Amino acid sequence: MKDYSDEFKADAVALYESTPGATYKSIAADLGINRATLREWVLRDRERRGVAPVAARSGRTAPARAKQPAPSADPDEQIRQLEARVAELEASERKLATERDILRKAAKYFAGETNW
Repeated sequence: MKDYSDEFKADAVALYESTPGATYKSIAADLGINRATLREWVLRDRERRGVAPVAARSGRTAPARAKQPAPSADPDEQIRQLEARVAELEASERKLATERDILRKAAKYFAGETNW
């Protein structure tokens, strides 16, 4: 049974919570941990924060481009679509930044663990 640091657990939960459409399975596979372990960490964190459980997320997500409706001739509708796309890209950027930070911390951890 592995013992993960509190920081790693918090980063894993943050990654799951900040990823729209993520599943426990996908995030756990990315981090190399068990799906049930990640689920337990997320549920504990939500309980600690007093947040109600979120409805189950679907494991099927369409590619980001597939969600985009056809461009509209109405300028207000185009603005709305562009604002939605910007929000989507910002969420993606946050996810990537969180993943990068987790990988950096893991690299530091494992680099310090080698004593040969």
